[in-house]
Amino acid sequence: MDHPSIALISKYFELNATQKEKYELLYDMYQEWNLKINIVSRKTFDQFYLIHVLHSLSIAKFINFRSDSVVLDLGTGGGFPMVPLSILFDQVTFIGVDSIQKKLGIIDDIAKQLSLTNIKTIHNRVEKLNLEVDFVVTRAVAPMSNIYAWSRKYISNLHFNDRPNGIIALKGGNLTTELEEFGRKSVIKEIKDYFDESFFETKCILYHSIK
Repeated sequence: MDHPSIALISKYFELNATQKEKYELLYDMYQEWNLKINIVSRKTFDQFYLIHVLHSLSIAKFINFRSDSVVLDLGTGGGFPMVPLSILFDQVTFIGVDSIQKKLGIIDDIAKQLSLTNIKTIHNRVEKLNLEVDFVVTRAVAPMSNIYAWSRKYISNLHFNDRPNGIIALKGGNLTTELEEFGRKSVIKEIKDYFDESFFETKCILYHSIK
């Protein structure tokens, strides 16, 4: 019988034994680090798999990244959505950028322990990067207009996924004002269409294609 946390993920995704093991290990790893550095909210840590892991994996319901895709996690913080996605898409390269070195050190440690060789981290401001990616993913980092301004130049114009390259942002609440200020065509996908849990009632994916 699966660990309760894995049962939550397995409810929506078909996982192999290796993936199950890695997802199960995440809790203790983040809990240990969280005692040293407040990397995720301690008040809701008992809902770690719902709030952080499954929420991150909603992107995998929106798009099935093809092998050899390169995905930039903008302002990755504690590694969400990058770390959960990297377990599911082990043939996709994930690059996490953040201005706080301590948080990236935690991601590096977790990636090493779990043998997540498809994860890279960069300690820098996003405006100063030198790379090319297929998608930018992010979770509640900044308004879409800022995310676009920071990351558009890094997104490749060579498209080979089912969806055109672009920005995929995990958002919550009313996005009317944010989208008016952004002023570019975007797709809003409600996460409650994928997951039954009430936590996702107000959560959505905001996608902007650069094609």
